[in-house]
This record gives sequence, structure tokens and C-alpha cells, in this order.
Amino acid sequence: MNEINSVVFWGIRIDEPVVTVTDLLVSVLCFIYAWKIDQSGKKEKTFLYFKIYFFSMGVATMLGGLIGHAFLYAFSFYWKLPGWITSMISIMFVERAAIEHTRIWLKDSVVKILGVINILEFLTFLTLTITSLDFFYVEFHSGYGLMFVVLSLEGFLFLKTKNSASKHLLAGVGFAAIAALFFMFKISPHQWFNYLSVSHVLMAVAATFFYQGAKRIDMALKKNG
Repeated sequence: MNEINSVVFWGIRIDEPVVTVTDLLVSVLCFIYAWKIDQSGKKEKTFLYFKIYFFSMGVATMLGGLIGHAFLYAFSFYWKLPGWITSMISIMFVERAAIEHTRIWLKDSVVKILGVINILEFLTFLTLTITSLDFFYVEFHSGYGLMFVVLSLEGFLFLKTKNSASKHLLAGVGFAAIAALFFMFKISPHQWFNYLSVSHVLMAVAATFFYQGAKRIDMALKKNG
């Protein structure tokens, strides 16, 4: 199932068409969710960070679909970098959104320290990615950001407050984890609908849960006492 499938429309060759379409599915959904958050009128930083997360993930998956898959034959390998870097930026901002959300329970000084760690982590993985041109660091950064930072912070908030937003965000992390498993173990149901396509569909589900969580966030919910 490692063979690259191609179709030709009007003389234009498109590689991995199903992978491309599922990538663009994630992209369209992310742009819609970024727009919806923008239209909500909510001004707190956590909503700004979620908006940037969805927009940058939309750009990343669009670049991934078009340049990383459909038309990669027309570009050099280095053209994968814009999509990789944009996806890393998106993960950084979903981490920051979760960090900002913890203001409903944690002290401002702790939130500030977590924010500094977030920046240092991003710069470290960005440097490793650019210098090595190895997608492993993009994957590792995504796994660390979602499975460690977002999962632990939103899990902590859910245990403390039982808020609906954290519950939906945790569900989103769960679907992202399943998507990562399909990707890592290359579980492909079919040559045309391969592990990349499956992971993209699951990413779309994860993005939907992230949006459902983001729109339910209530920053006025404060720790009692």
C-alpha cells in the first residue's frame, strides 16, 4: 500500500487524491471554526489563541494537501517545510489556549511560567525541524503538545471543575491520539483510502471537538474562594 495513486484531470496530474481531499476537509473545517470564533465576539486571549490555532491548522493542512501530496512532484522536498512549520505554530497556539484556560483555577504567575515554557518548547522543536528536515520532530512536537500539555491541563481542569469545555477538548485529544496511531502504525484499510486518509478524517473529528470545547469555555468560571 505504499504505491502512490494518481489521477489526471484536464491534463493535470494529482497524486494521492484521497489523501489530498481529506487534508482539504480538515483545512475547510478549521477555517470555518476560526471564522466562527472570530464572529463570536469573545475577546479573552484563550479565544484568540484558538482562532489562531484553527486558522494556522487550516493553512497547514491546505499546504500539506496541495504541496505535500497532490503536487509534490512539481516541488522540491524543501517545500514541505512551510506546511510543517505552520502546523507546529498551530500546535503551539492550541497549547497556549489550554494554558490560558487554566486561569480559571491556577495563579497568574503559574500561567505565565507555563507560557514561557511553551515558547521555549516551540523554538526548540522548530530549530530541530529546520536543521534536520526530519518530520519526526514535527510529529513529536504535535504529540507532546496534545498528549502532554493539552491533555494534562484540560484533564486537570475537568477534574477540578467538571466544565463542559474541558470534556469536549479531551475528546478532541482522544480522536487526535487515534489519528496518530493510524499514522504511526500505517494502518491502511485500502490502497486508495490509506492510513493518511484515515488520520485526516480523525483529525477532522478532533478539530470539531476542539471547536465544540472552545466555544463552551467560560473564563468567568473561577476557583471558589
